[in-house]
Amino acid sequence: MENQFFILVIAGGAVLFVGGIALGYLIRQLIARRRKSSIEAKLKKLIDDSRAEAKETLLSAKDKAVKMVEEATHEAREREGEFKKKEERIDKREEALDRKLTSLDEKEKDLETKIERVKSIKTEVEAAKEGMIKELERVAKMTKEDAAGELIKRIEKDHSEDMISRIRKLETTGLEELDRKAKNILTTVIQRLASSTASEVTTTTVSIPSDDLKGKIIGKEGRNIRALERAAGVEIIVDDTPGAIVISGFDPVRRHIAKNALENLIADGRIQPARIEEAVDKARQDIERQVKEAGEAAAYEIGAFDLDPRLLTLLGRMKFRTSYGQNVLLHSIEMSHLAGMLAEELGGDIQIAKKGALLHDIGKAVDHEVQGTHVEIGRRILQKFNVDNRIVQAMQSHHEEYPYETLESIIVQTADAISASRPGARRDSVENYLKRLGDLEAIANSFPGVEKCYAIQAGREVRIFVTPEKVSDLEARERARNIAQRIETELKYPGEIKVHVIRETRVIDYAR
Repeated sequence: MENQFFILVIAGGAVLFVGGIALGYLIRQLIARRRKSSIEAKLKKLIDDSRAEAKETLLSAKDKAVKMVEEATHEAREREGEFKKKEERIDKREEALDRKLTSLDEKEKDLETKIERVKSIKTEVEAAKEGMIKELERVAKMTKEDAAGELIKRIEKDHSEDMISRIRKLETTGLEELDRKAKNILTTVIQRLASSTASEVTTTTVSIPSDDLKGKIIGKEGRNIRALERAAGVEIIVDDTPGAIVISGFDPVRRHIAKNALENLIADGRIQPARIEEAVDKARQDIERQVKEAGEAAAYEIGAFDLDPRLLTLLGRMKFRTSYGQNVLLHSIEMSHLAGMLAEELGGDIQIAKKGALLHDIGKAVDHEVQGTHVEIGRRILQKFNVDNRIVQAMQSHHEEYPYETLESIIVQTADAISASRPGARRDSVENYLKRLGDLEAIANSFPGVEKCYAIQAGREVRIFVTPEKVSDLEARERARNIAQRIETELKYPGEIKVHVIRETRVIDYAR
C-alpha cells in the first residue's frame, strides 16, 4: 500500500510539474504577444509622428524657399534699377567729357594761333630794335659798346668822389661790424669753457711715511738710488725736506715711471737693485696701460667714437708730453671743446672741428722718433690710419704751415691760440725766454737787406721782412737758409724754429 501511495504521489508531482511548465509557457506567450503589440504600437506612433513632422518641415522649407525667391527677385530688380541709373550717369559724364575735349581742342588751336602771332610780333620788335640801334649808331657815329663806355666814363667823372667815399664807408662799417661779431663769438666761447690751467714742472714729489726710509732708498754707498736713476733715467733728490723725495727729469714719462716704481717699492718694503729693476719694468707696463686709457677717455669726452684704437694709443702718449709747461693732452681736449663751440657759432662742421683740434698735436707723440715737424708727422699718421681728409685739412694749418682750406682749419687755429694764451697756461724761464728771442732777432738783423724782424710764437718762429730793392726772390730763399743755419749753429732751443723771410712790393696811389 505504501508503495502504491508513493508512486501516486510521484505521478501526481510529475503531472503538476508538467502542468506548471505548460502553464508557464502559455503565460510567457501571452506576455510576449502583449509586448509585441505594445512595441508595434509605439513604432507606428513614431512613424506617424515622423511623417507629420516631415510634412511640416517640408511645408516650412517650401515657404522659406518661396520667400527667398521673392527677396532675390526684389533685390535683383533693385540692383537692375541702380545699374540703369549708373549707366545714365556714366552716359552723361561721357557726354560732358566729350564737350570738354572739344572745347580744349578749340582752345589749343586758338592758343597755337596766338603763340605764332606773338612769335611774329617778337621777331618784328627785335628787327625794329636792331634797326633803331643801327640808326642811333649811324646818327651818333659810335657803336653800342662805345656809347656804354662813354656813359660809364662820364658817370665816374661826375660822381667819382661820392663813389669812393661810399666804398670807404662801406669798408669801414663792414670791418667794424665783423670785428665786433668776432670778438663777441670769441668772448662767448672763452666764457663757456672757463677751465683752470696748471703748468707742469720738471720735478715730481713722492711722499714717504717716514724719513727713516730715505736711508733705505739711498742704500749702502748709494747703490739703491743709483740703480733707480739708471733704470728710470731720472735724477732722485733726497734732501732734508720732511716726508718727501723729489724726482727730477725733463721727460714726464720717465718721472711717472720712477714715481710709480718708488711708491711700489716703499709699499713692499724690499728695496734692493734687483727689486728696483722689476719695479721699474712693472711701472713701465702700468704707464702703457694708462696711456691707452687716457686716449680712450679723451676721445670719449669729446664724443669721437670712430677713431682707430692705435690712434687712441698715440693720443694717450700726449698725457705725458708738455709744451712750455702745458700738458699737451689736456690742451688738445680743451681745444676740442673750444673748436666745437666755435664751429657751432660759425656754422661749421662740429665733429670735424672737434676731431681736428683733438688730433692737431698727434705728431708730438712720436716727434722724437721721426724726422720732421710735428704737423707734418701728424699729417702722415692720420693719413696712415685713413682718417677723413677733412680732419687732416682742419689740423694741418694750426701753425700756418699749410693754407687754410676749410672753415674748420681756421677754427682749430683759433682754438689753439685761445687755449695756449690763457693766463698761466704756458710758462718758460723768463730770462732764457727773453735771451732766446733777443738772440733770434740779433742773428736775423745781422744779415744785409733785412728791414725788420720779429720773433713770435714763443720763439718758435722768426718773421723777417727784407727790402725788395736790395733782396731778390732768389736771394730771399738763400737768406732764409743762411739764417736757419746760423740759428742751428749758435743757439740752443727745444723743438724747431721756423724762419719766415717775407719780400713784398707795395704800390700806392691816391684818387683825388
